[in-house]
Amino acid sequence: MADDRDALPMKPRAISGGSLQEAELPATPDLAWRAKADRAESPFAQGVRRLRRSTTALIGAAIVALLLVVALFADVLAPQSPIASDQTHTFERPSRDYPFGTDQLGRDMLSRIIHGSRISLAVGVSSVLLALFVGVPFGMIAGYYGGRVDSVIMRVMDLILAFPIYLLAIILMVIFAPTAGLIGTIKVTGAIAIVRIPIYARLVRGSVLSIKEKEYIEACRAVGVRDPWILLRHILPNCLAPIIVTTTLGIATSIIVEATLSFLGLGTQPPTPSWGWDLKANVAFIQSNPWISLFPGIAIFVTVLGFNLFGDGLRDALDPRLK
Repeated sequence: MADDRDALPMKPRAISGGSLQEAELPATPDLAWRAKADRAESPFAQGVRRLRRSTTALIGAAIVALLLVVALFADVLAPQSPIASDQTHTFERPSRDYPFGTDQLGRDMLSRIIHGSRISLAVGVSSVLLALFVGVPFGMIAGYYGGRVDSVIMRVMDLILAFPIYLLAIILMVIFAPTAGLIGTIKVTGAIAIVRIPIYARLVRGSVLSIKEKEYIEACRAVGVRDPWILLRHILPNCLAPIIVTTTLGIATSIIVEATLSFLGLGTQPPTPSWGWDLKANVAFIQSNPWISLFPGIAIFVTVLGFNLFGDGLRDALDPRLK
């Protein structure tokens, strides 16, 4: 009897739900491979992909790249010497020979702006990197070990942050005594770096406090991994996204601080070309000769705008909440 039931032909059942066209769709194995590839994409690759889609980031990157080219090839691009004066061509209006005009000493403003990009970018990038190399280790140590070490480091950072950024930079430059040339640029870089160290220390400390409680950090401690290796191999890579964004935006702030110090006479001293100093020296003639102050101001504006746009694009690309 059981054999008779087994021998009965099975009737095909109708598919419930959906349409006939949906039931007859061919298999698409490529979709599975594509989904697997998307899941296997690294966070860095995802960030680069989102960055390439960001119009804001691309515009900022183009401005920054153009400024880097101008700074690197300033000797080739500048039509004249930025420090050579010609008393017979003072306050020349913009023309074919002097596209940006000349100042009260007869110096070509276009050449000074081109060479001034070197000072602004050098101070902006160097000061941020110096603050980064000092503030990040202090922040990692304070956040990871906590206790008295954390209290001592953070109280020192709070003491620095108690001063407004411009006031502290002015005090430091008065102590350092501003000079011209490379030494003067190094002094300005050091003063701005000291001001920005607490920013990175507090940023990294906050990230470390949350990361060190993760399960994989506890697993590393359980198997006996040394603390320096945990900090460098597992904690620091997870702090890179906010560090990169803050560094990019910090360059713009450092350029503004350098221009402010030079405008106050405490930055790089003449005859070294500086956008802030050109603003200071020519502001007295702004009513009769506005171009000699207009073009250095535009240079500062475009540079800061480029780094801010690029930093905003990086923040959007590296933010995991925007995936």
